[in-house]
Amino acid sequence: MATVKEHYDTHLGNFYSWMMGDMTNRQDEFQNFLIEHELLPRITRNAIDLGSGHGIQTVPLAKVGYSVKSLDFNIRLLNELTANTKGMNVEICQADIREINRFYGFNPELIVCCGDTLLHLDNKQDIEQLLHGIANILVESGKLLLTFRDYSVPLTGNNRFIPVKSDEDRILTCVLDYEADFINVTDLLYEKNTDGWGQKISFYRKVRIKPDEIVKIIERNNMTVQYNQTVNKMITIIACKKYSRPA
Repeated sequence: MATVKEHYDTHLGNFYSWMMGDMTNRQDEFQNFLIEHELLPRITRNAIDLGSGHGIQTVPLAKVGYSVKSLDFNIRLLNELTANTKGMNVEICQADIREINRFYGFNPELIVCCGDTLLHLDNKQDIEQLLHGIANILVESGKLLLTFRDYSVPLTGNNRFIPVKSDEDRILTCVLDYEADFINVTDLLYEKNTDGWGQKISFYRKVRIKPDEIVKIIERNNMTVQYNQTVNKMITIIACKKYSRPA
């Protein structure tokens, strides 16, 4: 079984942008969410995008006025991000998001971790350590925006096969196999070439954790959940770092 990084480096990173669809629409949707929920720069004007990919979150963050540090481990996606953020106030960092404490002096007022980035960590302990690190480096009254899929109820039988995207040259299907604390994810990609259709397969695993477990971890780490809803089939949480009154 490949690690998440190996899966992206050898497989998913090669067609991730295609899989995610229209870049402009996705960015506009995220920018509207920032505005609607008043996640706009007001304290330090600094933000961090964890698992930035090719820029669905980074570009809107920069457009609304943040100075952004964008972290990802996949060089192909970071190269796309470089092109997509040309001229913007963005620093691109090839890094593991678990290195969050490196950025303590940056004083972010907003940290976003979207998609299933959180579940790409190795285990629940990694998730808790990351959320602890986020709370540690956020300025007081700073915000965390977190999204992830809810895998609480296992899919069985044919429902385990998820058609992700297809066009005349590619077909992507995802297969999910559930364990107690993990989900084994198999990506099946069919691509048309000069010899017909070819198949590429890669599989890795995600952490399986209930949304209320995430909320409890957040609350244990000096943050208050202000928003907890399902948006576009993703659990979406906004949390605020508590203000520490002087002794």
